[in-house]
Amino acid sequence: MATVEFAFVQTCIAAASRERHVKRYRAMTCFPETEHATSLRMSPPTLLAASHVGYRLRDRRLVDDIDLVVSRGEVLGLLGVNGAGKTTTLRMIAGVLTPTSGSIRIDGAELSEQPELARRRIGYLPERPPLHDELIVDEYLTFCARLRGIERGMVDAAVVDALESCDLTEQRRRLIGSLSQGFRQRVGIAQAIVHQPDLVVLDEPAAGLDPVQALALRTLISELGKTRAVILSTHLLNDVTACCDRIAILHHGRLRYTSRLDALASRDVQRIAVGRDLAMIDWLGLPEVVAAEPASGRHWRVQLSPKADLAALAASIVARGWGMTELRPDHAALDAIFLDIALRPALDDAA
Repeated sequence: MATVEFAFVQTCIAAASRERHVKRYRAMTCFPETEHATSLRMSPPTLLAASHVGYRLRDRRLVDDIDLVVSRGEVLGLLGVNGAGKTTTLRMIAGVLTPTSGSIRIDGAELSEQPELARRRIGYLPERPPLHDELIVDEYLTFCARLRGIERGMVDAAVVDALESCDLTEQRRRLIGSLSQGFRQRVGIAQAIVHQPDLVVLDEPAAGLDPVQALALRTLISELGKTRAVILSTHLLNDVTACCDRIAILHHGRLRYTSRLDALASRDVQRIAVGRDLAMIDWLGLPEVVAAEPASGRHWRVQLSPKADLAALAASIVARGWGMTELRPDHAALDAIFLDIALRPALDDAA
């Protein structure tokens, strides 16, 4: 009996110790009222500055003369069709590839001259996450945390925080090789943020995720973007409109377009998703609506009257029992711009 009681006391002490480490770790890295977060707000806003960056492989120019600036508290969506140069660009920004021309600076420091900056301050999720199937999730994230230079006493807390952020706590004792594709992708995201980097670079993070997991990922990216700089490469325009502040469109290795996302959205046209089949006459029965057209499935593009109140519109939809699941400014302009650029022919001097 005494042995059982002693073991129980030891378990309680270990749990309390871990809880203290977690609280200390989060106080240093996450909460906005901490000294760490205050210093983030007071430091220069520009975190990443890529100037005239290019990459040539033998006689092929994969990326040519790209300029990108990303600030703390900002999510940049990097768009482009397959072969546009997105992955090559992200690998240079993450410190995996050295540009053959131009410079990449983190807080003013040249990345090629201080490569340790990538290990400490950049988190990178490549298109194929670097997972080890023979390890359990806990072991793998601990390994990643140590590689990133986290102090030995803070590793457990860092791992716990990454597990919780990526909703992996219940999977922490499972072999990575036994996980579904969606959970494997989440482990890849966890390794990218386990050291609380200033810049998070995500290459197609939604690959293999179901709709519920994809929604959770958008929330996570939005949270990361509040205090850190995030670059998100994706083919999914819905992901961009849901969590990005700015967009940059690459095509055949060149930067073709950049804009703030809110500059492309019209308040007068809203994209609304509902839970039942409707007809145009149903929408025209709302006092805030002057026109409506179906977009896809149960998604509608709805044009509002100039003085329409969004709260009143939402209340009207809910009162009719239509089961509204989405209400956001329509970004049809982004679709048109992206398709226009994607359909352009390659230039002679681009890969």
